[in-house]
This record gives sequence, structure tokens and C-alpha cells, in this order.
Amino acid sequence: MKAANKAALASKKQTKAPAAHGVGRRKAAVARVWLRHGTGTGTVLINGKDYTTYFDTEIAKRSIQRPFKAFSQAMQYDVSANVCGGGLHAQADAVCLAVSRALLLVEETARPALKAEGLLTVDARVKERKKYGQKAARRRFQFVKR
Repeated sequence: MKAANKAALASKKQTKAPAAHGVGRRKAAVARVWLRHGTGTGTVLINGKDYTTYFDTEIAKRSIQRPFKAFSQAMQYDVSANVCGGGLHAQADAVCLAVSRALLLVEETARPALKAEGLLTVDARVKERKKYGQKAARRRFQFVKR
């Protein structure tokens, strides 16, 4: 039992301290991202899974890759993300924003490249609330003349 505890503690000590932390939001999704100096492969873990298995659509996977393609030195960092709320596409956009913000804290030279791709802009669009006396936000009940 003690050997197992020592092995668990040794593996925790080997993890590197985070270089930067970033938060991104999109609709109801919130992503908290930590960048660590990595092996140069640029691994991305989301809720403990690789991003290619976590996100099932190609659009969501491309959204995660956008900060790495805009700023090539970002590949030297490993990304660990904790995401909750919203749908998968909103979560992918939230992770993209969080990675971009964390990259700015580590590499200030990344700002022009990230800004040119529009990765530092918050997409503040959310679903409009339903109004009373109506079917939805703008949809109304069918008018009955008689």
C-alpha cells in the first residue's frame, strides 16, 4: 500500500508547473487552460482526454488548432484544459480563446499573429431569452382572426 502511495506522489512531482493560465468563455461554456513547457509536440488534453477523442467533429478540432497554426512557437507548450457547460462547439471556441489568452501571458510577441487571426476577440453572442406571451424569443403564436 505504501509503495503505491509513493509511486502516486512521485508521478505528481514530475508534472511541470504551469507556465500560464487562461480562461475562455463562449455561450454557456467555460474553459480553464494551463500551458506547460512540454516536449515540443504540443499535446492538448481536455478533461483528461486527447482533444481528437473529446471532440467528434472536424470543425471543433480545427478550432482547437487555430492558435497553434497562427503562432508556430505555441507547439512547444503542452495544454491541459478543464471545460464545462455548453455544447461541444461552444467548448471548442472557449478553449481556443483560453489558449490564445494564455499564450499572450507567456509570449507577448504572439499578439500580432493572434490578433490578425481574430483569436483575441470574444464572441459574445448568446441565445436570446424567451419573452412572455410569445412562443420563443421572437416567434409569436399564430394569429387567429375569428
